[in-house]
Amino acid sequence: MKKMLELLEKDATLTAEQLAVMLDKDPQSVANDIKEYEKKHIIVGYKTIINWEKTEFEPVSAIIELRITPQRGEGFDEVAKRIYQYEEVSSVYLMSGGFDLALIIEGKTMKEVALFVAEKLAPMDQVVSTATHFVLKKYKVDGVIITEQQKDTREVISL
Repeated sequence: MKKMLELLEKDATLTAEQLAVMLDKDPQSVANDIKEYEKKHIIVGYKTIINWEKTEFEPVSAIIELRITPQRGEGFDEVAKRIYQYEEVSSVYLMSGGFDLALIIEGKTMKEVALFVAEKLAPMDQVVSTATHFVLKKYKVDGVIITEQQKDTREVISL
């Protein structure tokens, strides 16, 4: 199971037949496993990673740190649920450390992202504070290097 999930996580375009060869399994068995993982919500979606810098449509991304007051009896989950339903929010993470939630927001412009924070997030009763960090360049997304491959210039230091 783990190996198949790792393969699919790296390349969601792999067919059941290709996976069967890689895993030395029957293609029908692999297809059945995938359907079962989808049904059990182990596999929750499939994704294509786009290098938007190579297109004419380059969205603005920001990482938003939120400090929030959790709801009595519901913890952080209800606040997170309210937030992740916004179309602009691509990811929500519960964090340890100096803030509670980390969000990844996508917008057409910096102003659009700033207005989203000011008009939708900051006014929420549970939100204590926000910090917005705009993403200037993406080098690696979900384990995939999206910039032009450069020669590794790191030096090896022997002790």
